[in-house]
Amino acid sequence: MTKLRPPRLMPRDTLIRRRGIYILPNLFTTGALFAGFYAIVQAMNGRFENAAVAIFVAMVLDGLDGRVARLTHTQSEFGAEYDSLSDMVSFGVAPSLVMYEWALKDLGKLGWIAAFVYCAGAALRLARFNTNIDVVDKRYFQGLPSPAAAALVAGFVWIMIGHSIDSSEIRWIACVVTIFAGLTMVSNVKFWSGKDINLRRSVPFAVVLAMVGVFLAISSYPEGVLFGLFVAYALSGYVMAAWRLVRRKPLAAK
Repeated sequence: MTKLRPPRLMPRDTLIRRRGIYILPNLFTTGALFAGFYAIVQAMNGRFENAAVAIFVAMVLDGLDGRVARLTHTQSEFGAEYDSLSDMVSFGVAPSLVMYEWALKDLGKLGWIAAFVYCAGAALRLARFNTNIDVVDKRYFQGLPSPAAAALVAGFVWIMIGHSIDSSEIRWIACVVTIFAGLTMVSNVKFWSGKDINLRRSVPFAVVLAMVGVFLAISSYPEGVLFGLFVAYALSGYVMAAWRLVRRKPLAAK
């Protein structure tokens, strides 16, 4: 009579543990990735206004995926890595290619160097953020966030097209804006993160009226208002840094 042998146990190191993927937050991340890819395709086809709008859509979706994950308790390492890769496409590659195709390619070597400075700045910004996430002050970002930098570049393209300004007339300004956004991302300048805002706390009625006014302004003139807001945000870090420097400077003796 043949004896049945017990099944041979696999070593623990060779066991593969299957992990599920949360659909809801990664669905928003996929939407942001698609918007960034769509912006690149539209720029290749010469539809730069559509490309700029797509980058802003990616910003909205990117802002929602993390909040949805926290609200539904579906945070995961996969989601964090996927979000970083999506950000690199939507806020790193897409804005640099849109700006290059629209204005910078007429500058020759300087044009693609400026576009690369932005793209590399976004990559370095995301890498630094992922490695310093547990050691930095949550109230401030170190360097301009990549979505804000993308909004600065895309907003510039959008508002110039809206005013029917030819890219050949302002290609040098476009170059300066692109390099400024790229270098500001990897700077040590602190920018307010807004993470200390408590949405459950009551606010004065005037704040609600101000929010309504902002939404009305954006709906009436989206490209101008959005670009103005992100220009103000990009300059706010330097203004705060200058203010801190002035406060620390000792008064000269009379």
